[in-house]
Amino acid sequence: MILSLIVAFTVNAGAQLLPAIDASPLPVIGGPSLPVIVQISPGANITSIASTLGVTVIDSIPGTNIYLLNVPIGPLFNPATVQSLGATLPGIDWSELNTGVLLPSFAVYGIVAVPPTQAADWYKNQPAWQLIEAQQALRYSTGRRIVIADINSHVDYRHPALAGHLTSGYDFVASRPAGSAVLNQSEAGFLDQSEAGFLDDTGLLMNPAYSHGTLCAGVLAAIAPDSMIMPLRAFDDRGQSDLFTLTKAIRYAVQQGAQVINMSFGIPFASNSLQSAVQYAEQNNVLLAASAGNRNTSMPQYPAAYRDVMGTAATDLLDQKAAFSNYGSYIFVDAPGVNIISAYPGGLYGIVSGTSFSAPAVAGTAALVESVRPVRRTGVAASIAAGAVNIDSKNSGYSNQLGYGRIDVLHSVHPN
Repeated sequence: MILSLIVAFTVNAGAQLLPAIDASPLPVIGGPSLPVIVQISPGANITSIASTLGVTVIDSIPGTNIYLLNVPIGPLFNPATVQSLGATLPGIDWSELNTGVLLPSFAVYGIVAVPPTQAADWYKNQPAWQLIEAQQALRYSTGRRIVIADINSHVDYRHPALAGHLTSGYDFVASRPAGSAVLNQSEAGFLDQSEAGFLDDTGLLMNPAYSHGTLCAGVLAAIAPDSMIMPLRAFDDRGQSDLFTLTKAIRYAVQQGAQVINMSFGIPFASNSLQSAVQYAEQNNVLLAASAGNRNTSMPQYPAAYRDVMGTAATDLLDQKAAFSNYGSYIFVDAPGVNIISAYPGGLYGIVSGTSFSAPAVAGTAALVESVRPVRRTGVAASIAAGAVNIDSKNSGYSNQLGYGRIDVLHSVHPN
C-alpha cells in the first residue's frame, strides 16, 4: 500500500504548508558582552553578585539558583575568565557561556500524501516498527496515564496523526525575555554541519527546524498511542536554541509532571547547566532518552552521554548500525532510524533518517513500560535493556559500542 501512495521527492513545496511563525533569532554575542550562565551558592544573593561584578541579570530558572547574565567584555571578563568564575568568586558554584545549540540535520527521502479515507496512524505498521514488535506490545500497554515531554521545534498541532495525542506544552522561544542572547555558534564550533555528510546523499537535507518537532511527535504517538505528548518548543524556526533555554525546558517538563522526556538534540561537550537539569530529572524519577548524533563517531554527544540518559544510536532494518549514527561506550540502546515514516506538517508524512527519530522510539517504549509496570526510573531502563536484542554479531567493528542492542518493545513491556 505504501508504494502506491504519492511521493514527491522535494521539500520545497512542503515548506510552505505550515504558516510561518514569528521566531526572531536570538541576538548573537561576539562583541562587547558575553552571555553567561551561573549557579550561585545557597544563601548567596544574585543582586549583590551582579552589582559587584557590574553585570546584568537577564533571566532565571524557577526553583533554582541558576541565572543568565550579560557580562561586559573588559580587563576582568573574557571568554576564558567567565568560565572560571566559580573558582575565583565566592557565592558562585559554577559558570559557563550560554552557547548556541542547533538541531541536528536529517535526511528527507520523500513526502507522502495519503487519501482522506486512510487512517491517520497508518504508518504505525511500517517495517521499522514491525521489527521492534511495537504493535504487538500494545496488547499489554498503550502508555495510558504517561506524559512524554518532547523538547523540540514547532509541532503541527493540526496534524491528524497527532489529534488526541497532545497535551498542553510551552513555547520557550516566544517567551524569551528582552536582552536574551547566545554565544556566536560559529565561534563555539556549533555551526558545523559535517554530520550532513554522513547521511545518505540520496536524501535531501533541509532547514533542521522545519518538521523536526512534528516528525518526533509522530514517532511517540505511534509507539505509545495512549500517552500524552507535551510539546516544548525550545528551538526556533531556524533550528537554534541555547544551553540556558534547554536547561529551563528540561526542568519545566519535570515540574509539569512529565514522566518521560525525549531529547532529539545534542552537543559535543559536557555542560554544567544541562547536567544539572538531567540530575534534577533523575532525582524526580523522570526517564530521559536522547539521540546519539549523526556524525559516525564514538565521540560522546550530550545529553545522550550522561549516565542517567538513555543514549540512542540508529540502526536499519537489517539491525546494522546506520552509516551516519554515532556509537561508543555511552550508548544505552539502539532503535530504527533509517527510512522512518512519521507525521510531517500539513497533514503529510515524511520518510526520514537520523538518530533524532530513534530516540523517541525509546522514549515511547519507556512510557509503555512505566504505564504497565510503574517502578523506579532505573527499573524501567533495566526492562528496556533486558528486552533488547544484541546485534554485535551483525556489526563487525562495533562490538560493545552499541549498548544493550536494538530495542524490542514487546519483550521490554511483557518479558514473558
